[in-house]
Amino acid sequence: MKKKNSERTTLMKVDSLSKIFERKKIEPITALKNISFDAYEGEFLSIVGPSGCGKTTLLRLVSGILPMTKGEVTLNGELIKKPQAGIGIVFQKAVLFKWRTILENVMLPVEVKGLNTEEFRKKAMDLLELVGLKGFEKRSPKELSGGMQQRASICRALINDPSILLMDEPFGALDALTRDKMNLWLQKIWSEEKKTVIFVTHYIPEAVFLSDRVIVLTPRPGQVCNIVKIDLPRPRGENVKNTPKFGNYVRKIRRCITDV
Repeated sequence: MKKKNSERTTLMKVDSLSKIFERKKIEPITALKNISFDAYEGEFLSIVGPSGCGKTTLLRLVSGILPMTKGEVTLNGELIKKPQAGIGIVFQKAVLFKWRTILENVMLPVEVKGLNTEEFRKKAMDLLELVGLKGFEKRSPKELSGGMQQRASICRALINDPSILLMDEPFGALDALTRDKMNLWLQKIWSEEKKTVIFVTHYIPEAVFLSDRVIVLTPRPGQVCNIVKIDLPRPRGENVKNTPKFGNYVRKIRRCITDV
């Protein structure tokens, strides 16, 4: 059963999550320790922290891809023990198949699950239009820029209408200008699709720009050192980055990381 907190519905609950990687003949590595947080329905939640703190590991745990050592994760009140149909994932790289068109790549999850392709084709086209890729549906991935490929991968993650979208530094390989444009695109997609998003990034201004809340992790073993609520009006344009309030959030999160 979903629980409400301050009139917000909890979609995903992470409770006392820890991950230890056992290794033969050498000391085990504790990647994450006692991580707890809620993700609310329709919320944009970011996870930041220093390199090696376990951000990607955390995303793999909550997705069900990686088994946890301790703790539990629930989605809509149901325990997550394996990958779920209600969870969409966008990886660091677009991972599009070069022998398939953009539309065929977006439709891949539909085919894998044996669903009616004609029924989902219109949704795929609507998603491509939403992210500015109308007219590119018959192109191959190599004909698209890195940012355009990543937009296509977001459409692929959304095609089955997941409850929650997990994103693992999806714009980390892009140049600064393209990254800024992608943040604006993602904000638009999020506002249109009304999805809960958990977004991993190492870039603090990106997290502040996109998020309702930012979870800040310590160096390894990753632990939650703060959860910062971002109170900035939406929709957010590039000009918000020049405001004192935006700068204060960036400094607050950076201090939390560096002071640990």
